[in-house]
Amino acid sequence: MNVAKNMEVIAVAAAILVSASCYAIAPAAPALQVASTTATLAAPAGKAAMQVVVVKAKRLSGAEKARFA
Repeated sequence: MNVAKNMEVIAVAAAILVSASCYAIAPAAPALQVASTTATLAAPAGKAAMQVVVVKAKRLSGAEKARFA
């Protein structure tokens, strides 16, 4: 049997064996746990609760701006 002619088959078979062995020795995944809560936010019928994002950072000096430009 000429190994050079069958190198693709050998590589595919090796990949299948590696993936099957990785699947066989992998630990079982833990069950999905979802936190339950009874607290709800009630907004008036016409208004939805607005989310606010606050970004805090110092301004760059002229030298720092020039360095990034």
